[in-house]
Parts: sequence; C-alpha cells; structure tokens
Amino acid sequence: MATISFIGRILFVSVFVLSAYQEFSEFGSDGGPAAKALGPKFNVLSKHVATHIGFELPHVEMKHLILGAIVLKGLGSLLFIFGSTVGAVLLLVHQAVASPVLYDFYNYDVDKKEFVQLFFKFSQNLALLGALLFFIGMKNSMPMRSSSSSSKKKGPKAKAN
Repeated sequence: MATISFIGRILFVSVFVLSAYQEFSEFGSDGGPAAKALGPKFNVLSKHVATHIGFELPHVEMKHLILGAIVLKGLGSLLFIFGSTVGAVLLLVHQAVASPVLYDFYNYDVDKKEFVQLFFKFSQNLALLGALLFFIGMKNSMPMRSSSSSSKKKGPKAKAN
C-alpha cells in the first residue's frame, strides 16, 4: 500500500513539477512568458483590491512572483512526494493564491469563449486544491505510529496470588 501511495504522490506532483520546470527553463532575465501573462492579470487584481477594499497592493516585479511560484511548486512537490504535510501546505498556498489570479473567469462575460476556458482551468485547480486538503486531512487524522517497544502487543499479565 505504501508503494501505491508513493506512486500516486509522484503522479500528483507531476503537474506542479512540469509547470515549475517550464517556468524555470523560460525564465530569462524578465521572468519569461509567465511573467508577461501574469502582469496584466495582476494589474486587474490590484485595481479590484484598491476599488473594493481600499487597500493598494505594493508594486511587485512579476519575475519575483514567478520565481516565488517556482520555489513553492518545486519545494512543495519534493516534500509532498515523501509524504510531508508541509509540502502539501506549500502546494495548497500556491493553488489558493495563483488560481483566482491566473484563471480570472470572473472578469469575462459568461457567453465569451475566454470565460469557459478560464472557468474550466479554474475548476481543475479547485480539484487539485481539494486533493491537497484531503491529503492534509487524512494525514492529520491518522494516528502516529510509534516504533518503540511499548507499541508492540504484550500478552496478558499473570495474576498475583
């Protein structure tokens, strides 16, 4: 069962590893295509936050955000493969922050082609987010195994006369 779980975790993180690898290989000096795609979406998010909440987001270089995403996905994936809850939390943070920004279907009309495409991708990321929450919940609900001798079953005690 442990082998199947390990293989499942490897297959699960392949999405994050391949994405991080692609972003890393295209990074360049300006953050690559990912930074160019994220820039306008982040600007729209900043305007929404400023308009609705009254808080202005600080200026951030897109290449720094992309680098942060690469680190979160890479480190989170590595830790998750070995069953770490910390790895799952890192991937969870990435999904929770990146999904609404990258897949901003809410900025398009329902009858537009972009709405359907972005909503579909957002829904897929929600499924990944749900799987991470499931992993964290299962990991926290399982009792800790102890390797000490006290956890071994002992025979019944002899009655003292």
